Amino acid sequence: MTENNLSAVINAHGNAVNMLRNSKIGMYVYPVVAPEFSNWRNEQVAWRESAVLFDQTHHMDELIVEGPDAAAFLEHVGINSFANFNLNRAKHFVPVTPAGHVIGDMIIFREREDKFVLVGRAPTANWVRFQQAIGKFKVRLIHDPRSDSRPDGKAIYRTHYRFQIQGPDADKIFEKINGGPVPEVKFFHVDWINIGSRRVQALRHGMAGAPGLEVWGPYADKHYVQSTILQAARDVGVDLHLVGSRAYSTNTLESGWIPSPLPGIYSGGGMMQEYRDWLGADSYEAVGSIGGSYVSDNIEDYYVNPFELGYGFYIGWKSDFIGKDALLKMKDQKHRNKVTLEWNRDDLLKVVASSFEEGTPFKWIDFPQPNYASTNADMLMSNERMVGMSMFNGYSFNERCMLSLGVVDADVQIGDQLTLIWGEPETTGKTSTEPHKQAEIRVRVSPTPYAREARESYAQSWRTKSGA
Repeated sequence: MTENNLSAVINAHGNAVNMLRNSKIGMYVYPVVAPEFSNWRNEQVAWRESAVLFDQTHHMDELIVEGPDAAAFLEHVGINSFANFNLNRAKHFVPVTPAGHVIGDMIIFREREDKFVLVGRAPTANWVRFQQAIGKFKVRLIHDPRSDSRPDGKAIYRTHYRFQIQGPDADKIFEKINGGPVPEVKFFHVDWINIGSRRVQALRHGMAGAPGLEVWGPYADKHYVQSTILQAARDVGVDLHLVGSRAYSTNTLESGWIPSPLPGIYSGGGMMQEYRDWLGADSYEAVGSIGGSYVSDNIEDYYVNPFELGYGFYIGWKSDFIGKDALLKMKDQKHRNKVTLEWNRDDLLKVVASSFEEGTPFKWIDFPQPNYASTNADMLMSNERMVGMSMFNGYSFNERCMLSLGVVDADVQIGDQLTLIWGEPETTGKTSTEPHKQAEIRVRVSPTPYAREARESYAQSWRTKSGA
């Protein structure tokens, strides 16, 4: 019998953990954009030393929410307050389940009093669509899902292109493409600039250390806008690097955002059971995977809450949102903290060297991005006690080290040395894993963001606050 929703897929595997740990989805693929344009090391260096152009057109869902109840609807769905959410602003939008577990996040733009655009990963888009389907709010949704990971020759079309220009020399490019100085845009505010003959919206944003601009517009203008940006960089003598998908996926390690926590939707009755019945058998939530050394029978052990990710300070406590009661109970409790983990060089080299020796090697570490599942959960140990999870890994050529982002118990301090267990304790059905043995890698608990430039130059945000 063919399963037609997430609930049926879970039942076919016995439980959600078995389903996710044995997923056949393979490696995560950033669609359409080439893996490298020059080489990933130079591309990483460029966002620190010159300027880069990120093509963000294809790997994120876009969701337009409009109608007379649009603001009230989104304030009900997410934890954020909309009290000061004026036109031409953006927010980091985070919804949680009734139990307070994070589902995901998106960037939300307010284009009109009654129109918002959300951009990000599929779990949040799916949750918003479900809430519109079961609610009584007067809103209309237009969903533009991310481009196919493996289009197999099919033409790809999106509603909008989306580029980000960043780096210490980015301002020279902005002035050239705008035909003069650009407006002074505050962090996470939106204004209009010129790119050649096109008038485009621009968000002051930052993902790779130095703040930059994110611009977007009709997909039909993509080639013109990209070529105009590249020509402007040549005209002003800026060494602008196009960034491929291999380097792009690592920029978050320096800036401190955990991009893929497991959506906390696989447990709970009532609304959550209805949601699992609503989600398709081919949805992100049904085909995604968990990888790593942490294996638990309880799917909730992989969940996180907003306080752990540093999002507690912008919870809109005066609003009536899904999960508010649960978060109120959590508010004054001790929570795990988000940290950066710096991997020990000698331990890392032993893991890599094992692939050149006879016998079963340690789990392969790919460069610059060793993640092999949709969600990663590697055990962090202190004196035989598990004290946290490493959740997103990668190599930074700028820092000359392997880093990961994760959450650790409240009593773990910056500077502590922990042991990361790398590799899986058992053979699973994942096609992204090869026969291997586990390794112990020493890691040093470090600040988030890790890059000093990101810590010192970003405006006050989830990157620079530890939570409420």
